[in-house]
Amino acid sequence: MRRLVLLRELAVRGTVAAVAEALNFTPSAVSQQLSQLEKETGMTLLRRAGRRLQLTPQAEMLVVSAGEVLNTLERAEAELQASLTKVSGNVRVAVFQSAALALMPSTLRSMALRYPDVRVEMVQREPEQALRETWARDFDMVIAEQYPAHAAPHHPGLDRRDLTTDAIRLALPAEEAALWPVESLHDARRVPWVMEPRGTASRHFAEQLCRSAGFEPDVRYETADLQAQIRLVESGNAVALIPDLVWAGRSTTCRLVELPDAPRRTIFTAQRLAGAKSPAARAFRQTLEHEAAARAAGEDIRHR
Repeated sequence: MRRLVLLRELAVRGTVAAVAEALNFTPSAVSQQLSQLEKETGMTLLRRAGRRLQLTPQAEMLVVSAGEVLNTLERAEAELQASLTKVSGNVRVAVFQSAALALMPSTLRSMALRYPDVRVEMVQREPEQALRETWARDFDMVIAEQYPAHAAPHHPGLDRRDLTTDAIRLALPAEEAALWPVESLHDARRVPWVMEPRGTASRHFAEQLCRSAGFEPDVRYETADLQAQIRLVESGNAVALIPDLVWAGRSTTCRLVELPDAPRRTIFTAQRLAGAKSPAARAFRQTLEHEAAARAAGEDIRHR
């Protein structure tokens, strides 16, 4: 089984070096185990393709079987934990920045008070990367985002559940800080922008919105850190599209302007179906959903 897992890891991660790093092995140890698996099966499982190893059709069949076995083991472990009266265990969660700032502090506190025997570990990741890593079993759950007209990747065996939504608005400098007159998205065609790096869902959404308004944005600054984006806007150096979740627990001098059609971002959770019965993961997901609902209710009251 260990060698089958290594073969599956190679299919998921692409290189022996990546498998070795993920599992804390040496590359030579990984190669030796895979060679041993070929001897045990009596079949060629790997072929050299340039500098990379390519899986044969027989290897792909074993990868599918290994995934099924891992799912069975994960379900068995979850059912075993569910047979106990006390909720305990570990939950490893991948989360993007604004959710980490707005939702995780209260969720972690509630978990510590209600489920003291559950250990929650949090790692910040970009959503698309985190979804794949959750599918690959690096995490038990992911909190991810989806922007309008930009579907998040789907991976087989992941159970996705919507958590909350938040409005996306145009953030402008305060009038006294602005270096140029700008009051709307139309005015922003002549000013510098700060956006997330190319390839991210938020960047795609922002560029498409500007193009739909009839202009190509002048993106002078790139950063995945929304707090850094806010500081560039507050200091009068740029404008940006900022989702409302970022403002949780902080004040700002930014002017927030509604966008055409009032677009909203969807925040959702995803976990492997095989681990759905894990009491620790279920407790975390339910607590997170409760905290997200409470925050959304508070936002509705604040905007009335």
